[in-house]
Amino acid sequence: MSDIAENKKTPKEPLFSKKNKKLVTDPLTDNNPVTIQVLGICSALAITVQVKQGVVMGLAVIFVLVLGNLIISLLRNLIPSRIRIIVQLVVVASLVIIVDQLLAAFMPDVSEQLSVFVGLIITNCIIMGRFEAFAMANKPWPSIMDGFGNGLGYAGLLVLVAVFRELFGSGTLYGFPIFGDYITGSGLYSIGYVNNNMMILPPMALIIVGVIIWIQRSRNKSLIEEH
Repeated sequence: MSDIAENKKTPKEPLFSKKNKKLVTDPLTDNNPVTIQVLGICSALAITVQVKQGVVMGLAVIFVLVLGNLIISLLRNLIPSRIRIIVQLVVVASLVIIVDQLLAAFMPDVSEQLSVFVGLIITNCIIMGRFEAFAMANKPWPSIMDGFGNGLGYAGLLVLVAVFRELFGSGTLYGFPIFGDYITGSGLYSIGYVNNNMMILPPMALIIVGVIIWIQRSRNKSLIEEH
């Protein structure tokens, strides 16, 4: 009987099990890499003047995180411990170069606006953190889910901040006028409304992120740190 029991195959975990789904949903709420872990904050301040830039940067990070996590997970048993950080840097640098070249080829205007910040994805703490903390210790599929979840959490925060900054700083969303034409003085501008130029300055992004963190922690008291 014991031999029969040993020969029985253990049931495989479903691809979209509750545990795997949590890898995607947690970074969207109570374990967001920016608002909770305070990682990747530099790009959140620098490139969220327009929603388009936030979307493109978010998609780029998702691409790098998902493929990077997959590659590191596949190689995790082959990478010597002493050079694991070097290998991780090579992987993320290669993926970032691909992203940079694709942007330059198909979206040259956005590539020029994002400038050096695409290259700085290499040093994004979210990516290196997930490589080291998760992909090095888990199988490929959970690593893909983890990369997608954290990338989506990061991208969502960028877009949210960019919506406020572009809307109230320029009166547009994704380049389309919302409050009217500022040049001709139509829409809200006809009754004296003016854009808040402070919204397009980097400090305002930090204030918006701070407000989001405050709202998040006021809704979930368990996130408040005790001193």
